[in-house]
Amino acid sequence: MGLIESSIVRVARVLLLLLAVPHVLCSQPTLHAQPTLRAQPTEPASKSKRPANLVLILTDNQGAWTLGCYGNPDIRTPNIDRLAGEGLRFTRAISSNPVCSPTRATFLTGLIPSQHGVHSFLDPKYMMGPEAYNTLREFTSLGEILRDVGYVCGLSGKWHLGDNLRASEGFQESFWTTKPDGSTREFYDQEIIENGKLRREVGYTTELWTRKGVEFMEANRDRPFFLFLAYNGPYVLGNMMLNASRNRHVASYRGHQFVSFPNDAMHPWQWANKQFHNTQLAKERAACEVSGVDDGVGEIMTTLQRLNLDQDTLVVYASDQGWMGGQNGMWGMGDHFRPTGAHELMMQIPLIFRHTGRIAKSSVCDHLVSNYDFLPTVLGYLGLQSKLPAQPKSPGRDFSPLLRGDPVSHENIVFYEMETCRAVRDQGWKYVARFPLGPFELYDMQSDPRERVNLYGQPVALQKQQELAKRLDDFFTQYADPQYDIWKAGRSKAKRHTL
Repeated sequence: MGLIESSIVRVARVLLLLLAVPHVLCSQPTLHAQPTLRAQPTEPASKSKRPANLVLILTDNQGAWTLGCYGNPDIRTPNIDRLAGEGLRFTRAISSNPVCSPTRATFLTGLIPSQHGVHSFLDPKYMMGPEAYNTLREFTSLGEILRDVGYVCGLSGKWHLGDNLRASEGFQESFWTTKPDGSTREFYDQEIIENGKLRREVGYTTELWTRKGVEFMEANRDRPFFLFLAYNGPYVLGNMMLNASRNRHVASYRGHQFVSFPNDAMHPWQWANKQFHNTQLAKERAACEVSGVDDGVGEIMTTLQRLNLDQDTLVVYASDQGWMGGQNGMWGMGDHFRPTGAHELMMQIPLIFRHTGRIAKSSVCDHLVSNYDFLPTVLGYLGLQSKLPAQPKSPGRDFSPLLRGDPVSHENIVFYEMETCRAVRDQGWKYVARFPLGPFELYDMQSDPRERVNLYGQPVALQKQQELAKRLDDFFTQYADPQYDIWKAGRSKAKRHTL
């Protein structure tokens, strides 16, 4: 009875917290949504005495729903919640792909997989060894843009974009600490790359990435910097999910009754991760690793305050893609299903922007945004919009006015792809197509947010189906590079998982 009561109390506290946070931006998004409150200081970051530093904290396989600030009543994330409370939280940020290499490439280039060519996670042979190469080498990415205007750029954490031994894309060799691979087998006693060499890190790698990030900021406190802090946690996949965590949170989650992880019958499309369904240990491990990342976020924020850099630094918190932990009987991301999935929770990512004194506190925005919007938005906020590469043309939109409390006129629509699966999500509907013969899906996301009733082929929704099918085709016709357009016999830089 005590566990049930404590769960109810936790749910009540979170609901009270969310009700207390005003949707000060775009609370009811429309085609031309207007903000209802402006950030107090309206001077753009580019007009400050020095260019704003950028800290991009990117996690691995994390659904927005796992965070307290997005309504989770079970998992303790006080530092990320505080980050949201001190900045702007997007409630409907959607990743353009459900796996790590493509989404990381999109964050850094503003391009979709059918433009940059990385459609799935990279094979280890492209990260280490004679076939290793940088998959972004033909593009101008965020690190290169910032390096060329005077920033020092450092990576701490997961790269997974090829040629991991060598610093690239504007990052300095002396500030390049990463993993030799992409997947995570465990967080302790793992090989890492530092100073261009492999070594073994006996301790907790989540703490290592934080520590190297702190060292980078301390070393570059007197010049503009870009820290790409790319945690490989919480990860929540693989056989490690059947092992107990070893971080400081393990005891507090042991035996916890998780109300945010539904126990449901396994979805018939589940292809991988079947051993984790309705498993207490896997839920505990996920919670521990989310809280472990949160500890690191707290250290980064403390360091910025200690170095007096709060007002000089834009901090962004996001994940490479979403993740499901039992909802609709699903565990994992899109590539863990056959056919490949495009469920909202495997697409939705946390996205938080915080810049002390410049972005209004406790701001919430319901605009549909994508990770392909990240590059133009950050460049716009830093006053570097002219540096956005003209070719290939990014489908991304500059949402930086929202960060300053100003309106935007961008349409509420985002697009998604995973090899043969593509989807479009607008204000009220989602359409999913799979090449060449389906299955197809159509959902009324306002009346059916859990995507339980597929309306594809139903007369009542035929007009909307035809409209979204055309929007999807038009988008990829406009932006896809023929050499990487899988729907038109193009290739992928990564191994194909669906044919």
